[in-house]
Amino acid sequence: MDKVMASAAEAVADIQPGASLAVGGFGLSGVPEILIRALLDQGADNLRVVSNNCGVDGRGLGVLLSVGRIARVIGSYVGENKEFARQYLAGELEVELVPQGTLAERLRAGGAGIPAFYTPAGVGTQVASGGLPWRYAPDGSVAVASPAKETREFAGRRHVLEHGITTDYALVRAWRGDRHGNLVFRKSAANFNPLAAMAGRITIAEVEEFVETGDLNPNEVHLPGIYVRRVVVLSPPQAADKPIEKRTVRP
Repeated sequence: MDKVMASAAEAVADIQPGASLAVGGFGLSGVPEILIRALLDQGADNLRVVSNNCGVDGRGLGVLLSVGRIARVIGSYVGENKEFARQYLAGELEVELVPQGTLAERLRAGGAGIPAFYTPAGVGTQVASGGLPWRYAPDGSVAVASPAKETREFAGRRHVLEHGITTDYALVRAWRGDRHGNLVFRKSAANFNPLAAMAGRITIAEVEEFVETGDLNPNEVHLPGIYVRRVVVLSPPQAADKPIEKRTVRP
């Protein structure tokens, strides 16, 4: 039951090239920066990532993207990463864009053992009819396009079938955690982290504040330890390193 690892490097050591990863975070909030950088040092490539966004240039998943370690991304937002856009438009990266709420539910469904579900989001668009460019060819033509999806009417409204997502690993960041892997997320960091953690077959959590088993109020636990395989305790400087994506101040 003691899931605490000696280091982030040890926690990600068995991630193989070509592995699929669900990664928590939204923008730069709640991103498992230490685990991502340990994976960068570890060297696994051809990774298939599921995350709301792919970080920014030099932070978050952007550090893996910048050295060509990511082959495919399922996400819902890409607007703050110039290298992401360059690789996608150049045909170096395959990208499946998903409505944000649908992405959240696909992760939750995968973690709950639900293979598929119907949603009205995307009906009447290429999300349902297919043809969205997943990968471009070097000449700018579409090399791989999204397939059409099954639709069905419920209560007079058309819905599209979406599939649950499970991944080989999940990397998440929590505010507090214990030896059993019970996790508490703080404020906006409770974004995609619980959902990504549910979807991973092997979930690795980096924790800002470590507490002993029994110190967490069970009523305040956001993610029970049954979903978490490994815990990495951050040092105070690592826990305090929280970049701001867009800083706005008065003149």
